[in-house]
Amino acid sequence: MKFFFLKLCLLFLLVSSYSKANTTCLPDVEGLCTPGVTITEEESVVVTEEDKGTEIITTTTTTTTTTTTTVTNEDSGNILDSSNGYVGLNDDGNMNVDWGGQGSASMPSGNSCYALGSDKCAQITGSGSSTSTMGVSGMGTTFIIQNIDISDLQIDKGGQVKYTIEVDKRDAQDRIYMHVTGLNGTSTVFSGTDILSESGVSSGYQSYNGAFDFGGVLNKITVEVGGRDINLAIGPLFDDVTVNVFYNVINTIIEQQITTVEEIVYLNLTDPTELDLIEEIIEYNDISIDESGEIEFAPIESVQEEVTYESVEIEIAELNIDIPEPETEVVQVETEIEAEIELEMNEIEVVESESEETTEEPQEESQEPEQETPKTVQKEKDSEEKIEEEKSSEPKVSEKEKAATKIVKKIDDKERYDDAAQMKTLIVMQILGNTKTFFDTQSTIVDTNVNEYLNKTIEDQYGLLFDMAQGQTMEDIINAQY
Repeated sequence: MKFFFLKLCLLFLLVSSYSKANTTCLPDVEGLCTPGVTITEEESVVVTEEDKGTEIITTTTTTTTTTTTTVTNEDSGNILDSSNGYVGLNDDGNMNVDWGGQGSASMPSGNSCYALGSDKCAQITGSGSSTSTMGVSGMGTTFIIQNIDISDLQIDKGGQVKYTIEVDKRDAQDRIYMHVTGLNGTSTVFSGTDILSESGVSSGYQSYNGAFDFGGVLNKITVEVGGRDINLAIGPLFDDVTVNVFYNVINTIIEQQITTVEEIVYLNLTDPTELDLIEEIIEYNDISIDESGEIEFAPIESVQEEVTYESVEIEIAELNIDIPEPETEVVQVETEIEAEIELEMNEIEVVESESEETTEEPQEESQEPEQETPKTVQKEKDSEEKIEEEKSSEPKVSEKEKAATKIVKKIDDKERYDDAAQMKTLIVMQILGNTKTFFDTQSTIVDTNVNEYLNKTIEDQYGLLFDMAQGQTMEDIINAQY
């Protein structure tokens, strides 16, 4: 089976996937994800084949799915700062107001706050040991803010709650802790307790910070600060409490790109016209595919040679050297005619000798050979003239004409009508006609003033007859015919 391949595009496609990521953050992860961009790309290839009898069309459809995931960490800001709108002045972390809670407490200021500054601070004074509202054991006093609403942050991908607190524990036997509970509605998302300074530790003034991880949705926060004043001397003091919620924001963009490539196989393609057309399309065009998958054909511009009078003259001169002188038939014709003339001349001599031997015959008979001699001579002259005439009338082809003809025949049929080929043909004609200066100077033919001819009147015989007929009757004219 004969077939012809017309490959509009040759593309090797593989089913593959890859990802380029700075971090991985699963949907149910607890804590903060590393900020970054994750790119996942998957390719699927479907190949179909359609047989139309005269051609087979193979269609390759490639679907590329690109998933771009961007992870950032957002900050709620200090939710215990009343200016941020999550708590009121009574629940502000600057501890100017008692938050309320369990057990006994006081709100000293000035020198009674020691290293915490001269403004107000909170003091734990309860010496009991019980379990707090938030489930912390060994508690004598608590300061608590419950169910701080942070639903406007739309936290649903987990994160981390961070806190800071300033503490001055004057009695080493006392204890103080920090507790935070996170909620999704009424469901507990996380519950964390940090013992800032345990009984028996002489910590003095310290600035503490900590964090609690969570996953999923978070829309409420409960903050509790508690402890014990065991010796009932100077209970633990604290101030400047901050709570910030850092949460993950994940944006996912999915893009799909579908590319279709066709490969056509022509079967039993024997029409030379179609073959020539396809070959010319491939030979004279640059075939490419743009980003959208469209096939583009860009004609290939051929470089045309610069044709001048001098270049054609040189080409003719070079060809003139290589052309051999063909043998002419004139020599053979001359030889044949010379032989014929010689034969005729021999016949004439024979006739004359016979005429001399028969002188006794009547005058009339002896004159017949004499009449034949001039005819033979005349025939000889006519033959010579005919030979000379044939020699002169036969066209003589010069070497230059032969070279010029060869140059014109060398022009490709496909290029015969382009600018360069026509220019070369014109110059060849100029060289043969020795008209190199044909276009240098052109004379102008001056038109003769035709108006003086148009103004002349030409008398004709019919005008004269018309003048002669004036003043005569019809009868006179009829009689004049007789």
